[in-house]
Formats: sequence, structure tokens, C-alpha cells
Amino acid sequence: MAKTKGKVTAKANSVYMVEEAAEKIAAKMGLELVEVVLQKESRGKVLSVFIDKDGGISLDDCEQYHRTLQPLLDDVDYDIMEVSSPGVDRPIKNQRDFEKNRDNLVEVKLFAAQNGSKLYMGLLKAFDEEKVVIQPEGGEEISFQRKAVAIVKPVIQFEDEDLPEIGEITEDEFSEMELE
Repeated sequence: MAKTKGKVTAKANSVYMVEEAAEKIAAKMGLELVEVVLQKESRGKVLSVFIDKDGGISLDDCEQYHRTLQPLLDDVDYDIMEVSSPGVDRPIKNQRDFEKNRDNLVEVKLFAAQNGSKLYMGLLKAFDEEKVVIQPEGGEEISFQRKAVAIVKPVIQFEDEDLPEIGEITEDEFSEMELE
């Protein structure tokens, strides 16, 4: 639903205002507010609110949260509001994310190559304002200055039994599936 320009027009003030309301609602609903982003896209000003909870977010959670938050944002200038899960591979940005991913496999992308590489993988051992520390499989811990790190993301690994059986589907079988 589109919103018209209100009292708050500065992007930073708008995000702060949304974060305040969003955090209160998330707490009441037993959810975690992960991030609020307001950005201009080709389809207009998009307000994206990312929420999470133990066990993951359902579509019903997103819908209920959206319906509760939206009436409180009359003074925020946006065209489209999205509420969603940040996803299982969301970047690790803060201490809370680190705690959830401690000793899990992560990918560290650097702004500039170190020792000939911009991409490293290993178990996440430390993460703070100054540094990111990982331990590659069978190797020594590697420490990166935080300002040199572009992004830290969990690596999602699937076992063969997690994947569906893939077989050849004939054109007739495909057509039948569309009709069902």
C-alpha cells in the first residue's frame, strides 16, 4: 500500500522511526527484528523489514506482522512495504548473528585479495568490530581486519538425502503434472 509524504522525510529518520515501531511489535509477537531497509528501486521507494524467530518465519507470521506494523507508519514516505525472513544464508552483520553461527561453516569475501585470494571458507571462531576469525578445514585460524571484509555469509550444505530424486521427465508426464 502506498504512503504519501508525511512529516518525516529524511531517509535516516524514516528508518529509525520504522525500527522503533518494528522492534516493539516484534517483541510483542515473539519475533526478532533483523533489519529495516528503505531504498529506491525502479518500482518506487521500498521499505523492507526482515524478521526472524527460532524455527523460522512462516508466511502467516509475515502477514500478521505486516498488518500490525503498517498502520503505525503513516508518517513514513514509502511506496511498497515488504516483510520477509532474512533467509538462512543472510550475511552475518552483528554479534547476535555471530552467536547463531559460531563454529559453523562460513564464507568470507574480502574487498582486496590477501595471500592471493578474496574468498575464504572456514568455521567462524570470532567476530567483533575489529576482526573476523575463521578456521579452515584442517588448518590454522585466519584473522581478517573487519574493515577488509566485504561480507561474511553462512555456507548452506545439503546432504544427498536432503535433495529430491532427479530423474528424466517426459513431455507427456510434464503436461500431466501441469493439469493436476
